[in-house]
Amino acid sequence: MIRKFEKSDINDVMQIWENENIKAHKFISKEYWKSNYNYVKEVLPNVEIYVYIIEKRVVGFIGLNNNYIEGLFIDSKNQGKGIGTYLVNKAKEQKENLILSVYKKNTNAINFYKKNDFAITSESIDKKTNEIEYIMIWNKKSLNINKNKHCNI
Repeated sequence: MIRKFEKSDINDVMQIWENENIKAHKFISKEYWKSNYNYVKEVLPNVEIYVYIIEKRVVGFIGLNNNYIEGLFIDSKNQGKGIGTYLVNKAKEQKENLILSVYKKNTNAINFYKKNDFAITSESIDKKTNEIEYIMIWNKKSLNINKNKHCNI
């Protein structure tokens, strides 16, 4: 079940955020994520967050800052079950277009977003980590136009 974030979710969300960042980004020091923990915990409630609940427990979340996906995280035990796609689809219901940045070395995330109709539009260097990151965009209008191009009318 997907629902809006509640303040009581913060510790579960932050546990997922820290654990999964460390696992997904082995090319960035663990200390980087730990040093950003308090800052993220402070600012996270200021964005639009949807959580995925299984048996009254938060197992994943997506954070949106207007049309920008600040983060999408699913706890390891629940990855590969479609939860990330459900959360992205929830965001797509709310927005006409979405944008995000993802590290080039995070191939699992890149493949996930491509499978969910996002396209790489540019790349840059993240000044905080010195890692290359891609900017990926999903647009409802271009998706509809592309689907129409394939119709044989």
